[in-house]
Amino acid sequence: MKLLLTSIIIFMSTASSLYDFRMNALDGQSIDFSKYQGKTLLIVNVASKCGNTPQYADLQKLQEAYGDKVTILGFPANNFGGQEPGTNLEIGEFCQKNYGVTFQMFEKISVKGTDQHALYAWLKDKTGNEPTWNFCKYLVKPDGTVKFFASKVKPLDKQITDEL
Repeated sequence: MKLLLTSIIIFMSTASSLYDFRMNALDGQSIDFSKYQGKTLLIVNVASKCGNTPQYADLQKLQEAYGDKVTILGFPANNFGGQEPGTNLEIGEFCQKNYGVTFQMFEKISVKGTDQHALYAWLKDKTGNEPTWNFCKYLVKPDGTVKFFASKVKPLDKQITDEL
């Protein structure tokens, strides 16, 4: 545990930008976040067995309607009520079968607590907010500004679409 925390702290001290991160997709493929430079991103912690799970449909609609203006990145997390118990393979199959998800999904991570992934520690540092439940959203603009939206703010809400 101490080694993990030390690694996160070391990475955070070297990650001055979101584009410094490299993470694995659900299929294990390494994704270099530098490929997202110059794009607006909507980063969402997701779960398959949550009352907010139908937001997957709205995330997909947002991607289809505004894909030229925003890139959605989904991060499965099991931090809230054990609502994402599946494996990466199971999560991918669930998202495809039930919601036709085509936006980029990543391996399951922890988005809060002592094992919080460095990406979410970076987002918390930028906004002062960490996820309070599944489907919290961070809108990251190309200029580096980051806005936090709670779970209750749906992907197609005017608060988000007006920012695109």
